[in-house]
Amino acid sequence: MSALLAATPLLVILAGMGLLRRSAVVSGMMGLAVAIFLVATGFRLESGTTGSELTAGIGVIAEAVHSTATILWIILPALAIYEFQRQAGAIERIRDTLAALADERRIQAILIAWFFGLFMEGAAGFGTPVALAAPLLVGLGYAPVRAVALALLGHAAGVSFGAVGTPVLAQVEITGLAAGDVAVRTAVLHAIAGPVLLLLMVRLAGKGPLSRSDVGWAGLAALCFLLPSLALAFLAGPELPTLGGALIGTTLFVLVLRRHRPSRALNLRALIPDLSPYLFILLFVLMTRLIPSLQGVLSGLALSWTFAETFQGAFQPLYHPGTILFLGLILGALVTQRGGLLGGALLAALRRLLSVALVLFVMLALSRLMVHSGMIGALATAAAGVGPAWPLIAPLIGVLGTFITGSATASNILFSELQLSTASNLSLPPAMMAAAQSFGAAIGNAVAPHNIIAGSATVGLIGREGDILRLTAWPCLAYAGIGGAVILIASL
Repeated sequence: MSALLAATPLLVILAGMGLLRRSAVVSGMMGLAVAIFLVATGFRLESGTTGSELTAGIGVIAEAVHSTATILWIILPALAIYEFQRQAGAIERIRDTLAALADERRIQAILIAWFFGLFMEGAAGFGTPVALAAPLLVGLGYAPVRAVALALLGHAAGVSFGAVGTPVLAQVEITGLAAGDVAVRTAVLHAIAGPVLLLLMVRLAGKGPLSRSDVGWAGLAALCFLLPSLALAFLAGPELPTLGGALIGTTLFVLVLRRHRPSRALNLRALIPDLSPYLFILLFVLMTRLIPSLQGVLSGLALSWTFAETFQGAFQPLYHPGTILFLGLILGALVTQRGGLLGGALLAALRRLLSVALVLFVMLALSRLMVHSGMIGALATAAAGVGPAWPLIAPLIGVLGTFITGSATASNILFSELQLSTASNLSLPPAMMAAAQSFGAAIGNAVAPHNIIAGSATVGLIGREGDILRLTAWPCLAYAGIGGAVILIASL
């Protein structure tokens, strides 16, 4: 009974967003209200050795505010970079250059839905890849339903490290796990399942079965992104696998493509100014993560707090990814003499940030309340009843979270503690189960109603969301199943 009660806030969110079609904010508030009622009538908040429940409530709010602020410090510059690049015309130039590289429809889908989608996911996230890639695919002749489905599938393998690592960094913020441990395991899962997802996407992109050439180009595209992504996760952590992997992978793939499929003359060097903010970010992340002396100096400054012996938080302002993003944006703008666009880009990002901030705070407040009241523990105890089969199910929890919230970051916030508590009860590796959560949350983007509706709006589709879901559901389940099988084998 306690597990059923503990699940009630999450079920309310699911019903609010899935059945009542309420927004994430409204549904989250409904779930939070139910959780508060349960704390008042049944579950009891941890309040430290000397605190009261009022003290515990203040502690929960403090942790939620702290985590919201540290995550927003990543999201704000990521959105500002996107707005800066949009105002400068850089995104259109990068996209159009890729579209002009090949005439074959399946190769065009690889360039736009896979590489361009992954690049935009790594740089901005939050629905940007689908919003930008789907209209271009329609312009290249794809039917709108197929175009949105291709865009949804194409960027999913990079969502765990989208917006310069935000989903995994959110996990690290609330779980205390080592960022590198989670990043490497998540990247391994994507590296194993990613080629299958790309093959399914390429099959969807054209008529008839896959030819040997189609399989060859898809395999090359998978290797060009997934291997650098895995290497960057191992070397630098969660910030660069998608952004850096897409930059490196696109370069390698285009070089091979131009050698075997000569196209009209293209001045690829002209794109360097448009890529400069991302190149600076790539450089700074590698420097701060791979040079021990610099890493020690920057990470040595930490602002931390503790309240009522139970509630705490910490922030490393010089080592934080958000600071690096701001630095990359500013230097990229100054070097390319586009500094005049910075103010407008930042204002546009701030306007978009308000709704994101509210959703984050509500979800984080619910997460921290469920952790400190024992609700997550009750759910984990029930989940442990699944026994050794839990690793197979774990990625589907991530999928469910993204399906409910429309966000891999929100999914990780809601369910990472459940994954870790279940891992503890079943003696499973905590970092691996956190990776299972992030892996499932990523592919969940391909079936989340919010993303499907938003993608449909960019190409003028109305009432065809179910058709898109039918195209993305089976690849999503196959991807989650492959990951679950790998996790199960690794856990034996």
